[in-house]
Amino acid sequence: MSLRFAYNTNGAANHRLDDALRLIKASGYDGVALTLDIHHLDPFAENWAAEAGRVSSLLQSLELGSVIETGARFLLDPTAKHEPTLVTADAAGRARRVGFLKRAIDIGAMLHSEAVSFWAGVPKPGVDRDDARRWLSEGLREVVAYAADKGVVPCLEPEPGMLIETLDDYAALGIEGLRLALDTGHCLVTGEREPAAAVHEFADRIGTVAIEDMARGVHVHLPFGEGDMDVPGVLNALEAVNYEKLICVELSRESHRADRMIPEALAYLRACRGPGADLPVQETRPQ
Repeated sequence: MSLRFAYNTNGAANHRLDDALRLIKASGYDGVALTLDIHHLDPFAENWAAEAGRVSSLLQSLELGSVIETGARFLLDPTAKHEPTLVTADAAGRARRVGFLKRAIDIGAMLHSEAVSFWAGVPKPGVDRDDARRWLSEGLREVVAYAADKGVVPCLEPEPGMLIETLDDYAALGIEGLRLALDTGHCLVTGEREPAAAVHEFADRIGTVAIEDMARGVHVHLPFGEGDMDVPGVLNALEAVNYEKLICVELSRESHRADRMIPEALAYLRACRGPGADLPVQETRPQ
């Protein structure tokens, strides 16, 4: 089985979207993880539907699959990163996040995306955790029902520091139809499981996968070869469970050198698949 790789546009933030897509294609990827943002298919622009249609046509012409990502920092509130969330105390704020996720699902349907990925959010100080869990459950059930109507796969990504931080947190939700967005690096941050073991344990619930290097206990997305990730082991696990969807490289801090990082990341992944191949060391460059 041949594994399929994508690159996340949050690591190409200094490129126009079309240029980023063409670079990703030219580098040899099978798809793109498209982070909806003010400069990359703004979901709140007046012409969002027309733009989604145009991007869909471009993806088809480039023969790129896609996953929709929703982690843009200041898309909903220019004064507060990632806010509001599904666990924001203000009901109007939570509704705004739900509305955004529904719009992402609409775009995912138009782009024929494999999945739409999102996370829970961080409860602010003073927020009761039981209230936060209730708000989260209500929001997730609304989003999952909407995704089912649109024929889109909704995936929740456990994020270090958020209300849903670990794979066990995800499993405890017990929301039917909600798939797992597995970021393999996050397993190294939380220390809950080895990434390859997580692939095997949650194989039947995974809706999308992100991969990058990461140091144990430190939530910083690193180029391959600069952290503690057993990349060959993770890829072997994905192959062993017959994972056929896109495996999305997420290097959100590398936009300043995306022209080099996009092709180099795929070269590293391909080297990992070669029997007995020496793994390339990605060059560290001035920022």
